[in-house]
Amino acid sequence: MKSPIAVVVLAAGAGTRMKSALPKVLHPLAGWPMVRHVLENAARLEPARIVGVVAPGANQVAAAFAPHPTVVQRKPRGTADAAKAALPALQGHRGPVLVVFADAPLITTASLQRLVEACRKAKAAVGVLGFTARDPTPYGRLIVHDGMLERIVESKDTDESERAVDFCNSGVMCIDGALIGSLLGAIGNKNVKNEFYLTDAVAAARAAGHVAIAVAGEEAEFQGINSRAELAVAEKALQQRLRSAAFEMGVSMADPDTVWLAADTKFAADVTIGPNVRFGTGVSVASGTEIKAFCDIEGARIGRDVIIGPFARIRPGSDVADQVHIGNFVELKATRMGRGAKANHLAYLGDSDIGAASNIGAGTIAVNYDGYGKWRTVIGAEAFVGSNSSLVAPIRIGRGANVTAGSVVTEDVPAGAVAFGRARQQTKKGRAAALRAKLKSRAAEAKRTGKK
Repeated sequence: MKSPIAVVVLAAGAGTRMKSALPKVLHPLAGWPMVRHVLENAARLEPARIVGVVAPGANQVAAAFAPHPTVVQRKPRGTADAAKAALPALQGHRGPVLVVFADAPLITTASLQRLVEACRKAKAAVGVLGFTARDPTPYGRLIVHDGMLERIVESKDTDESERAVDFCNSGVMCIDGALIGSLLGAIGNKNVKNEFYLTDAVAAARAAGHVAIAVAGEEAEFQGINSRAELAVAEKALQQRLRSAAFEMGVSMADPDTVWLAADTKFAADVTIGPNVRFGTGVSVASGTEIKAFCDIEGARIGRDVIIGPFARIRPGSDVADQVHIGNFVELKATRMGRGAKANHLAYLGDSDIGAASNIGAGTIAVNYDGYGKWRTVIGAEAFVGSNSSLVAPIRIGRGANVTAGSVVTEDVPAGAVAFGRARQQTKKGRAAALRAKLKSRAAEAKRTGKK
């Protein structure tokens, strides 16, 4: 039986180059804080425990780890010291311990799994994920001989032969849980910064006669984020990964580079997405649905064979049933659209329940807010709401009812009824020419005097 894994996530870095009041590891990528990507990828390994290491007072960061526990690195004394702070939370754990960084959100579960399995196979005390760098200059070098990792050399400390090495340290490490305490305890701080470096765990393992290995991964996975520019590069890389996954699920995108996905966007097969569409978090889309250009969807469930857009916005809390049509410049907020309902143009439906096969005309507004509270509009099945109608909530419109165009409806409409909520039209025959002359004269006078 395999020993369970533990994961230590180091999140105590300051991240001052972000120029932000928001802690670095909480900056979003594909809708999630970057630390959540690390946690989700680690959780797929089904570890026995995940422990976060945070800086003093980093309450927001600690909250982002929930339900996983966190410990505090009291002083910023290096990565080995940060890992050491997690030891009390690892009490009794004897299996592999993965040490990862909260600001490296592109690491994949597959790479972490390969590192753990390689360490198990080699019976290694320490394993390190490495990569072949296009430009190795800023990275520590992994010095490997006869398949064994001999040491990690920081870039500034390399000699001429070591500088020629392009196999570099990602920072991700797997340490034998039975040895982690002794190995971290053996690391000293005799360096310029007087800090305890986790990379020295390799030398400590070798000095104690243990095996250390390096496992190769892809450079793109190990991009750390320390600035807004690096955050943007990571977002681009993550979006490419998410789009590729969507293609594999059977999604068609006419211009994929303009489609922006959230980390948790869920698609069924045969979904079609036009250009310039953004998905926020919490969206699922069923098969056969077409989302046309320039739509924005967040926190919503979209059913089968739905047509949305172009230029539609669906906000959180909305549920769109099968065969619904949502047209251009229609906005839904916390609204349920029943099967086959239609709102084809220029409508705001907030806090509403729209019955199956109902038709909502252009310019319709669900007047859901009175300045103090939000109220619901409930429309029964097969109802018809004419164009330019205002439905003042709370209000109910019954099954098969008809609200005439231009109405302001303030009272419930029974099933099968016709509701008029507008002023009576008055027609004055032969008066159009006189009215136009009056308006023309008024405009000319305003132009002459400059008064509007």
